[in-house]
Amino acid sequence: MLQARRIDEVNLIGTCNVLDSCVKCGVKRLVFTSSYNVVFGGQQIVNGDENMGYFPAETHLDSYGRCKALAEQLVLKSNGRLLKSKDGYKLHTCAIRPAAVYGPHEEYHVPRFLNLAQKGIFMYYIGGAEVKTDWLYVDNLVQALLLASMGLIDDIPGRQRAPACGQAYFISDGAAVNSFKFMQPLMEGLGYQLPCRQLSVKSAMMFAWIFWGLYGLMYPWLDKAWLPQPPILPAEVHKVGITHNFSILKARQQLGYVPYVGPKEGLQRTLEFWRMKQIKELRSPELFIWIAIIGGMILTFCCAFLPPPYMGIFEWIRRVALFIFRSQKVVQAVFVLACIAHLGEGLYAWLLARKVDPANSKGWFWQTVALGFPSLRLLIRRSQGGG
Repeated sequence: MLQARRIDEVNLIGTCNVLDSCVKCGVKRLVFTSSYNVVFGGQQIVNGDENMGYFPAETHLDSYGRCKALAEQLVLKSNGRLLKSKDGYKLHTCAIRPAAVYGPHEEYHVPRFLNLAQKGIFMYYIGGAEVKTDWLYVDNLVQALLLASMGLIDDIPGRQRAPACGQAYFISDGAAVNSFKFMQPLMEGLGYQLPCRQLSVKSAMMFAWIFWGLYGLMYPWLDKAWLPQPPILPAEVHKVGITHNFSILKARQQLGYVPYVGPKEGLQRTLEFWRMKQIKELRSPELFIWIAIIGGMILTFCCAFLPPPYMGIFEWIRRVALFIFRSQKVVQAVFVLACIAHLGEGLYAWLLARKVDPANSKGWFWQTVALGFPSLRLLIRRSQGGG
């Protein structure tokens, strides 16, 4: 969401290219996958509908909502555009505005929650329990896209016109729910606990803008694999902390849309998918464990082998180490023994992983060499059937 240029290229330039290709190649129907963000920008909305106007482009908190709104308008205004390769035929377009999507292979919303929980930094829920938003199971989204495509057909016997032409539709499971409450069965089923402490929207926005600023400074490296995603961004605070839900009545009446999979079944399918995915992946300890152990090993090395002037502001740590261990040679021995212990645990993890998780055996080795027992503990739990 921070890479504004890429978002513009995909959602604006990409949409223009798709429309031009449809006209050039004679494609008669185009269904655009839009977003709730075209009308939502932080204001409370209860049971909204398609009569709502677009949220002002200049006041969107991120480029995504602005670009989606502009692209949707471009698509809908292209309805009725003449095709070049077919005499008299026109392009029929419509837009689907899906809620937050979840389900197997969904790559943003659920992974975002799980990633924060796995790192141990999912410590607060945002907003009150009364905040209600919509969710959409992926099969229901596919169903809506197919129905919208059928709604653009203008030559069905007995039908006067294509009902979906030039129209936009909100699509969801039809049951507004608190996002954190919604995620609870999934999180607990995977061994994570939802936070019990509340953070106000105002406080969450303060942290979100801080992360936005920090990651803005690292813009050239945002697409690098080594740079983790920011914990929270301003637009995400609004998505989970402010009530906004919409009616699907128009989609029911004009497209015949009825959610095929209910939320309970959809969450169960999602849980089964992530359980299988979790078994196949390298499980990693929380972020604070990485920081504590790697940082501790680096500081121990510095205390053991660097001459006094080079510790700088951390010289007091050396003094504490010498006070505990009495001499620098003992500190050096402690560091060497810790390295040997980590290496031994890494070798044991590699041998055990070859039996219970051979695809990730090298990863278990290097992670355990770096972290020691906290990593080995996760592998032992997996060998005992604990995931």
